[in-house]
Amino acid sequence: MPLTTAAIAPILLLIASNVFMTFAWYGHLKVEHKPIWLLILVSWGIAFFEYCLAVPANRIGRGVYDPMELKAMQEVITLVIFAIFSVTYLGERFTLNHGVGFLLIATGAFFVFKGPL
Repeated sequence: MPLTTAAIAPILLLIASNVFMTFAWYGHLKVEHKPIWLLILVSWGIAFFEYCLAVPANRIGRGVYDPMELKAMQEVITLVIFAIFSVTYLGERFTLNHGVGFLLIATGAFFVFKGPL
């Protein structure tokens, strides 16, 4: 598959949408002194922008990728974004167990793109 705008745009949009979604889902973990209802509202506000990127990513991507490929791609992107976020923003350690687990998931995505066996 040649690298065209239609092939690259969904990847870039999914990366951006996952940054928003990661902050919506996990960014509040560093904010312990705010009421949960406020954190939920803020998270929903952030998630709105995630949807504004994810929906076009999948719509554009459908012209190049099948839905299974889009989902596998999204999962791998989510793991990479979350790993970076977890280490840099939350200050968590990335261990060998995490790396092996993520690699196994990425291996599953490889087989989705591989086609029929």
